[in-house]
Amino acid sequence: MADIFTIDRELISGFAPERPEDGHKNTFGTALICAGSEYMTGAAVLACDAALRSGAGLVKVFSEEKTLDAVSSIEPCALLELRPAKTAALLRKASELCRKVSSVLIGSGIPADYENMESLTEVFLRDAGNIVLDAGALASKPDVLSRLKERLQARETPAVITPHIGEFARMLGLPKKEVADNAEELACRFALDNKCVVVLKSHKTTVAIPDGKLYIHEEANSGLAKGGSGDVLAGLIAGFLAQGMEPYKAACSAVFIHSKAGRAAADDIGARYMLPTDLLNYLPEGYQEAGWSEDDE
Repeated sequence: MADIFTIDRELISGFAPERPEDGHKNTFGTALICAGSEYMTGAAVLACDAALRSGAGLVKVFSEEKTLDAVSSIEPCALLELRPAKTAALLRKASELCRKVSSVLIGSGIPADYENMESLTEVFLRDAGNIVLDAGALASKPDVLSRLKERLQARETPAVITPHIGEFARMLGLPKKEVADNAEELACRFALDNKCVVVLKSHKTTVAIPDGKLYIHEEANSGLAKGGSGDVLAGLIAGFLAQGMEPYKAACSAVFIHSKAGRAAADDIGARYMLPTDLLNYLPEGYQEAGWSEDDE
């Protein structure tokens, strides 16, 4: 049986990336958010905002035109990069961007059937130092998944994948109930076999890492059971990675802080009423609970 640890304040209080007062924007890294599509522009907005509020120095959104319009209208702090329509230009630009950023998030709000998804994910897995795979980047077709696993295994720095139970069930080709009933064992096996960090999202979130350890956070909150909550979590992980955190520390920290922000929002305005956008406003409470707030120093 794997070593199991609880994701709590005691675990993550010492994980906070350094924040020197004489630092500048390049000190705190650049996160690239490859997210959003014509009918899911909000995913990019949420992930971008979360990455910015993680403390990353710069956040660049790499997306199609309507998504960039949505981001620019809501988040003036974001940098924008248009995704080329032609495949060769797209892949060339993606590789070029990897040399200029500290972390990459790909998949939030991008349909799994996006024609360039596999090739774009391949470039990022090959060239990005730190990467988060979310939503549309999580392959479920057997041939595509087989190639994805090979690319995960070939990486020097573990990638972070962030499936919910349904996505993980599709990836494994198993019934959803079987995955829910055996979440810890299956996440642990996938992380070991594919040398990646698995953030398996549910009412209880499991973080499995390549050395066989499991980190569990048990704090159910129905207010987080809304489309967009996962985009905030993925953006936080990407932002923490951009600041130099180890993948498992970034994942565990984001899970805890995201959860505590959600709890604060639910307690204040109600689980039924709260939205994923509210999580961004309650992140200070999340950082306080984590022991990352300036008040705790």
